Amino acid sequence: MKVDAILTSKGREVKTVEPSATLATTAQRLRFERIGALVVVEGDKILGIISERDIVHAFAADRERAADVQVADVMTRDVITCDPGDSLTRILGMMTRHRIRHLPVMRDSQLVGLISIGDVVKHRLDELEMEAAVLRDSYVAGH
Repeated sequence: MKVDAILTSKGREVKTVEPSATLATTAQRLRFERIGALVVVEGDKILGIISERDIVHAFAADRERAADVQVADVMTRDVITCDPGDSLTRILGMMTRHRIRHLPVMRDSQLVGLISIGDVVKHRLDELEMEAAVLRDSYVAGH
């Protein structure tokens, strides 16, 4: 299965945030949207990604001021991305190797989606369940 199949299933909408947003506002947005990360953009340009983990680290480092810190000050700048044609096996390897949970999906330098480790695992489990059902049906039909 490919990344594009996940996007077709879950949707291609990507929630974004501006680099000047505060961590307090961003944390509330993550909670409201029930998501774990936002892509940081300025116009059409990706500047970074901010996750719950980044926010927790900022609050742990300076609880007194963290709420007013701007996203640009704590976001991950070196964003690892993937392509809609990438396989789930490749994506799982990237996420594991780089210890990341969210990957922006890029096509021709344009942001076309965002996938999470949860999305990948869900689709991989669905694949395995389908394979098991086919094998079970083949076995039953043969007896």
